[in-house]
Amino acid sequence: MTDQEQNRFSARAARYARVGANVGGVAARMAGSRFFGGEGDAANAVALTKALGGLKGPLMKVAQLLSTIPDAIPAEYAEELAKLQNEAPPMGAAFVRRRMAAELGLDWQNRFQSFDFKPAAAASLGQVHRAVSPDGLPLACKLQYPDMASAVEADLKQLDLLLAIQRRMSPAIDAREAIKEIGARLREELDYKREAKHAALYALMLDGVDQVRVPKVETELSTDRLLTMEWLDGRKLLSFKDEPLDVRNRIAIAMFKAWWVPFSHYGVIHGDPHLGNYTVRTDAATGEVAGMNLLDYGCIRVFPPKFVGGVVDLYEGLRHGDGDRIVHAYETWGFKNLSRPLIDTLNIWAGFIYGPILDDRVRTVADGVEPGQYGRKEAFQVHQALKQHGGITVPREFVFMDRAAVGLGAVFLHLKAELNFFAQFNEAIGGFDQNVLADKQAAALRTVGL
Repeated sequence: MTDQEQNRFSARAARYARVGANVGGVAARMAGSRFFGGEGDAANAVALTKALGGLKGPLMKVAQLLSTIPDAIPAEYAEELAKLQNEAPPMGAAFVRRRMAAELGLDWQNRFQSFDFKPAAAASLGQVHRAVSPDGLPLACKLQYPDMASAVEADLKQLDLLLAIQRRMSPAIDAREAIKEIGARLREELDYKREAKHAALYALMLDGVDQVRVPKVETELSTDRLLTMEWLDGRKLLSFKDEPLDVRNRIAIAMFKAWWVPFSHYGVIHGDPHLGNYTVRTDAATGEVAGMNLLDYGCIRVFPPKFVGGVVDLYEGLRHGDGDRIVHAYETWGFKNLSRPLIDTLNIWAGFIYGPILDDRVRTVADGVEPGQYGRKEAFQVHQALKQHGGITVPREFVFMDRAAVGLGAVFLHLKAELNFFAQFNEAIGGFDQNVLADKQAAALRTVGL
């Protein structure tokens, strides 16, 4: 290890120690004020956000994921954590050169026609650089920050500390299984070879869906910590929010298909519908919206076919008022010891998530609701009911289904899209057969080597 690398390692260790102390201090404040007992304390939430924001690492992503699960963290937390930006200080050009040499060899620059050392984007686990292949193909090179495996493990330990206090002070939601799930997905995100397979999986699943484009992976220029893909030109999704309604609706339909076709036919979801993971593709000649680009494949969740069956069972149970089918769906997902009051509480959230696809009319995803308030009222109702009727353990497989549904709904709200979500859903899920899905899923995973 060079002196410079040793200094960087020491600085990183010091930063983790500082943030750990900050988080521990805030946790002590919460315990002292019995914050997690349900009495809101916005000052504590702000203090914790500052502690997390000082790290700008994986913990911020974990916290944001938790903020979408009703009552997993208090409302003040959800509001503050939603403000966090998953951006890390970019690696400088000299460090990028060393990192690229470590991944592709000392002659790595000879494998590109050009390489831009200034990052085009920076996120919690790595940064993206534009490049051009020897034959002129525009490329996106996603290069992982150093020491990210240890960073993820350290951040998950900090989160365990906070949630341990929550369980003691307010046992309404037990998020231990949720944390296991988030930890597993985060560790997978560190493996860029796995992400390359995810991209190949999405290319297979969305073959024939013209509205969605998946970038091709350059396997010869990719490693465990470097992912090189075709660069797809497009505009940021929010740049279209003031376009005519028919334009916004075309984008929303593409989003719906990008999410629901893989899930309903293969049991696979994109678990991080962050606005930065999509761009809108326009026709070069006409300027018309042609579809969308799906850019990131780190957070992909493959569900057992029976879980997808549970999604359909809950939909049909809610649609037809079939209580037995509703309970069966919750049990299929892994909820246990369901009393009547707890079932009614889960139905509050289910009614919110499923509401748009149960309503056979053209509408927004949540009439009269701003994107930042999406799900806030329902989460509060769940919180109040759980305080009254007892706690519940969030099953692992529920986490990213919920995260994706909330994130997707927020995108529709940002676009102010007006669709018949009922018709879109039934087109995607129509003729669902769990055995057929199981066969298609197994064949697709086998094809891409997952």
